[in-house]
Formats: sequence, C-alpha cells, structure tokens
Amino acid sequence: MPDSPLSAPTLNDIEEARTTVSRVAEVTPMETSRYLSELLGVSVHLKCENLQRTGSYKIRGAYNRLARLTDEERARGVVAASAGNHAQGVAFAARELGVKATIFMPIGVALPKLQATRGYGAEVVLRGHTVEEPLRAAAEFAKSTGAILIPPFDHIDVITGQGTLGLEILEQVPDVETVIVPVGGGGLIAGVASALKQRAKAEGRNIRVIGVQAANAAAYPPSLEAGHPVEITVGPTIADGIAVGKPGTLNFELIRDLVDEIVTVDEDDTAKALLVLIERAKLVVEPAGAVSVAAILSGKVTATGPTVAILSGGNIDPLVMERVVAHGLAASERYLKLRIPLPDRPGQLARTAGIVAEQNANVVEVLHTRHGSGLQISQVELELHIETRGPEHAEHVLAALRAAGYDPRVSG
Repeated sequence: MPDSPLSAPTLNDIEEARTTVSRVAEVTPMETSRYLSELLGVSVHLKCENLQRTGSYKIRGAYNRLARLTDEERARGVVAASAGNHAQGVAFAARELGVKATIFMPIGVALPKLQATRGYGAEVVLRGHTVEEPLRAAAEFAKSTGAILIPPFDHIDVITGQGTLGLEILEQVPDVETVIVPVGGGGLIAGVASALKQRAKAEGRNIRVIGVQAANAAAYPPSLEAGHPVEITVGPTIADGIAVGKPGTLNFELIRDLVDEIVTVDEDDTAKALLVLIERAKLVVEPAGAVSVAAILSGKVTATGPTVAILSGGNIDPLVMERVVAHGLAASERYLKLRIPLPDRPGQLARTAGIVAEQNANVVEVLHTRHGSGLQISQVELELHIETRGPEHAEHVLAALRAAGYDPRVSG
C-alpha cells in the first residue's frame, strides 16, 4: 500500500490549509473515554468535531476551497447542494469571505439545519425530496449563472481542508496508532488519511486508518471490490449525513491507496452509540458522526495502541434525537414492550403493574384492549412499555410476571 499517491495532498499543502482554516475553525477537544477504552482494551480518544463551529468538520474543507477562489470567481458567487452540514459550512465560509452563496436543499430538510444555513446569510432554495435533486439543481444553477459549484467531497481543496483534522489528531495524541473515521463520499477520510500516512512514513511508523459506513449506505465496499466507484441504491438510515450513493472519483483513489479497512454498522449499532455518547461522554452527536463509536461497540474494530474515534458532527434535530434515543434504549434492551393476555376481571391491571413495580422497573405507557388478535372472549390484552436497567433486569421482570401466572410476550 503506497503511503502518498500522486493524487494526495502533500503535508505542505495540508499545513498551508491549516493556516487558512484556522481563521474560522476551532481546534476541537480530544476527550478520553474510559468506557470505550475498557471495551476495546486500548486507550480510546474522541475527536469532538461535533463541537466545531457550524457543528461539523465541513467548515474546514468549505473554507479552504472558497479561500482559494480568485477575485473573479468570488464575484460570481458560489452554489452548493446539501441536506445539512456541507450547506452550513459553505454558507458560513461564504459569509466570512464576503461571497454570495446559494444553497439547494431538499424540501424535507430538518428545520434547525435550514434555519442555520439561512442564518449564515445564504440564499436557500428548496428543491425535491432527496439529495440527488438539489445536486442536479445546483449543477444547473452553476451552468446558467456562472456561480462556482462547491462539491461536498470530490475536490482537492476540500480534501486538503479536511486533512487539517489529521494534523490536530497527531498533535493531541502523538502516539496514536489507529484512527476511526465516518465515511460518506470520502472527503474527510481521504484528507485525514493523507495527513496521517505521510507523517507516519516520515517518522518510520504506521498508523492504521479505518473507515465506517452505515450498512444501508455503504458504497465503498462494493466499489473497492470492483476497483472503481460503484453507485448503489441508498436505503433508509438514521445516518443521513453519510448517506452517499457513489464515492467521489478522487476520494476513491485516495481511500483505495491509503485506508486500511472499511467496515459497516447497522442502525441499532448507531443508535446505541448515540446513547453511549450522551450517557458516558455527555456529548450530543448526530448519527453520522457517531458511527466511529458504533464500530467499536459492535466489535467491528480491532485496535492496537492508542485509538482516536472521530465524532464528525453534532447537528441533530431534537425530534430525531428523541426517536433515536428511544431506539437506542430498545436496542440496548433497556426499553421493554410487553403484551400480556389477562382475565377480563377487575384488578388485573393493578396487580400486573404492582409486580413490575416490585422489580423496580418503570411503566411509561399502558394500553388496555379487548380487541387483540388471538384473545379468547373472556380475555383482554395489556400492552406495557417498561424502562429497565438492561437485559438482566428485563429478565427479572419477565420471570416475576411468569411466576405470578402471566404469559408476557416481548413485542418489537
């Protein structure tokens, strides 16, 4: 595996970009996670780009690209298409540099992301219901107006800007041996891997770079197998920030040459990761930004030596967070949904609730009906939604109900 393919930005390029990017981007915190360290068996550090200005790493590549435009290009304005983080990065960078920005976003974009993009001064145009439609509209706008199209990942200036994150990792964890990176189109991991691999080669050591994709939006595994970018049909995923159907051409070349491994995580893994980050690290992270931690929790990563997991963004709609946390609780078996057939006579609901209370579990929702399928005419069905402390506690609740003569059935 070559350490610096011809298409990779050089360390000098990335150092120069860091000077540029430092005008707007923060050096984000590096937090140590004792919980993840114990789980993985090596020290694990969290690179908190969820705390970056605009809420994600995207500001790095966007600002570096815009800062390199000529005066004539700036006068023409810029255009981009995004469902969130890239939109905010471009809008913020354009405001700082005094450039007019037009951003195409899907009609169903989360309200906080829409408001933030407009708040940075960009003109937002809502178009279509998927990311593909705004992308086409942005390309047409660039062609008809002369505005400069700012791609989210497939451009050397964007990749170089994202690579500045790799330099920060090297300074904050000098002995790092493994870096885990969320992957969508590939701009972040291409830049970070370029910085890490070249510095490691100069120091005579190796740093492993592992990419993580959502299982329902994993275009890189089939692309790497085919030897060229392959377009896939993206399935539903809570990690919408990395739901990209086809790798960028330049990104693919760099990832093929520099990245050691690409793994995938499912929706339950990601929901659990969000929950762990909230509870254990007190960090709010969007699903796409948490897949690096999901890879650790699901056992997809084998690390040697100090490990850094990049939390790439924190822009999550509170309504989405509510659903994801509930899903994470269920996936962690801390949220139990039971259906219990009961004799249709007074006192059964109170007795059942009492048994649950005796086990120190909390009933959060109750549905009592005579119309459940499979019920006898003398029966009713009780549906209980219960909070527990985990799988072992849930089993205690079930055992207590069975010991009392009930037949609780766990429902999805």
